[in-house]
Amino acid sequence: MTKEEWRKIIEARELFGLESKATLKEIKQAYRRMAKIYHPDLATDSSRASIVQMHEITAAYDVLLDYCESFRFPLTLEDPDSLDAEDWWFDRFGRDPLWGKKSG
Repeated sequence: MTKEEWRKIIEARELFGLESKATLKEIKQAYRRMAKIYHPDLATDSSRASIVQMHEITAAYDVLLDYCESFRFPLTLEDPDSLDAEDWWFDRFGRDPLWGKKSG
């Protein structure tokens, strides 16, 4: 990732008021919150400035979504020995009908 791409991500994060780490849900909530304020159909002041602001908000949202879509999530446990005792037990026997969690 280039410095320019990181700069855009940081600007988008700051525009939405997000912490240094955010979930996709938090990003979407921040976008919707801002859209309710600046969207020309919803804004109390549907001036040219609110239209420009909405374009900036949408561009920032697109930057964050592009980053999330290209992020590679680890789908394996890197160190299986790092499980605590309860997780170790559940990993081995949790789905066993005799020892696992019972329904009802």
